[in-house]
Amino acid sequence: MAKPPRNPASGILFVDKPQGITSHGVVSRARKAIGTRKIGHAGTLDPMATGLLVLGANNATRLLTYLVGLDKQYTATIRLGASSNTDDAEGELSEPADAAALAAVTDDAIAQAVAALTGAISQRPSSVSAIKVDGRRAYTLARAGEEVVLAERAVTVSAFDVLTITRGEFIDLNVLVDCSSGTYIRALARDVGEALNVGGHLTVLRRTKVGPFSVENASALDSDLETQLVAPATVAAQLFETVQLDAQQSKDLSDGKRIALAPQAATPIAALAPDGRLQGLIQIVDGRAHVLSNFPRDAQPLQQQQAAALEGDTVSEEGTPNNG
Repeated sequence: MAKPPRNPASGILFVDKPQGITSHGVVSRARKAIGTRKIGHAGTLDPMATGLLVLGANNATRLLTYLVGLDKQYTATIRLGASSNTDDAEGELSEPADAAALAAVTDDAIAQAVAALTGAISQRPSSVSAIKVDGRRAYTLARAGEEVVLAERAVTVSAFDVLTITRGEFIDLNVLVDCSSGTYIRALARDVGEALNVGGHLTVLRRTKVGPFSVENASALDSDLETQLVAPATVAAQLFETVQLDAQQSKDLSDGKRIALAPQAATPIAALAPDGRLQGLIQIVDGRAHVLSNFPRDAQPLQQQQAAALEGDTVSEEGTPNNG
């Protein structure tokens, strides 16, 4: 049986990941829904977590490099009163803190612990993170029973706001965190619990923003994902300065020429072709455009090529109709 034609459409896909599925499971679903194997992601979420997952299809995977390092925003619930060997609710919990120790944790003490973890800090990643140790993932070693202690790394927690405090058998903190890429919210939960001497772990995690992109505009995983692809030009315009090319500039840039453009300090700059598509990301050096990444025009889907042929058109090797 012949394989179905690959869908060449390029775009960025913003998905609201549900709980209980891995990020790679979302990628697999997207591959089937869109009709291409060329799909990548700009950072994963744990199966327990929900929220914004950013995928790229076909040529738009080239944009993911610029999305990975964007700041993130999360809402989360930190449970004080027990620690976890995974720093979240999916691990083995310690014995609960005694009631007297938990009662001694005042609102002011919580505020001080949170304040100490705000700003530019050194953070020890969770032992079940995806960081590699001697070529193996830390979580693989930890789950095999090996002791894993990762080196601290510099991160920035620009906001760590306690929204509500609920007291009962445990103390649950609903929090909002704005942070740099590479910050572990599980580690924040662990460190708050350690600072208060009662232990802490994460029970709920939701990614609400990646850079300027919000989960409010993301697609549900069970929606028609093929129709939810966002044009690379639209995404690039939210990340970078743009320059509009005329037809000759567009051709020259495609031919590898370093076209003359007005100096701009911004890097990268999104170069838009006359038809509005993203032609490439460039930097301008001495008044000339240097290409950082090309974004080739998508090939025409096979079914459109066949339809064009039936109408008497010929199709070029690039998949665009030649009408004479």
